[in-house]
Amino acid sequence: MIVVTGATGTVGGHVARLLGAHHPTRVLGRSPSRLRAAAPGADAVGADFTDRRSLERGLDGARALFVVTTDPSRPDHDTNLLAAARTAGVEHVVKLSALAVTDDGADDLITTWQRENEERVRACGLPWTILRPRSFMSNTLSWAESIRTGGTVLTPQPDSRNASVDPRDIAATAVLALTSPGHEQREYALTGPEPISPAEQCEHLAQVLARPVRCVGIPLERAYSSWARRYPEPIAKALLDSARRQGDGAKQHVDPAVEKLLGRPARAYRDWAEDHADHFR
Repeated sequence: MIVVTGATGTVGGHVARLLGAHHPTRVLGRSPSRLRAAAPGADAVGADFTDRRSLERGLDGARALFVVTTDPSRPDHDTNLLAAARTAGVEHVVKLSALAVTDDGADDLITTWQRENEERVRACGLPWTILRPRSFMSNTLSWAESIRTGGTVLTPQPDSRNASVDPRDIAATAVLALTSPGHEQREYALTGPEPISPAEQCEHLAQVLARPVRCVGIPLERAYSSWARRYPEPIAKALLDSARRQGDGAKQHVDPAVEKLLGRPARAYRDWAEDHADHFR
């Protein structure tokens, strides 16, 4: 049995569906009904990351665990999951982290939390694998409404580049690590095949949709104000710091790990855009 957390999210959902086609799979979270919708066919078990006993019950009989946590204010979520995994006799933990942990000068809340989570994984006493993706290509789904209604994307630093990665490639790498030997005590940097800017992503979307898509730059201060209305201040500041690092070129490096691990090139943004065009129409 392989247990997946975060199955209602982007990467966790892909992982659960890929695993479920060939392996006994259990998805763990607070809402079994949402889990069943996200991963049909998987065993959906209710558990709370703050309740170690519920996690131990959810992990009973598990051979491997895919760990996705999302709240930087709750480091106990990872602590509890790893402790429950030890108690349940889990043999391998695969943790979704972020490539920002390797960026010089990245000391914002989210990156610091991910670094500390990685240390928890290394110290947990179980075989582990850490996945470090760059920005998800699917983040551009946040543009869908503005493209549908006005054909315009407002974004800070439209010409800055990020070696963003298709979440399906992250999931495929996770499944490989969860189901085959040789990935213990490894850290993998996961990127797309090239660095790409928001302006270039808009060009691809315009070609795929056969309609104009304008990419309009906005000041970082305006972007921060928008984030601050939606998120707690430390999260908004972390997003601002991340945007600044991207503008400084910190996120352009392409790593060959996806191609080496999967035996094929990492998917390009154009591939992702063609497969998700209906969201923008």
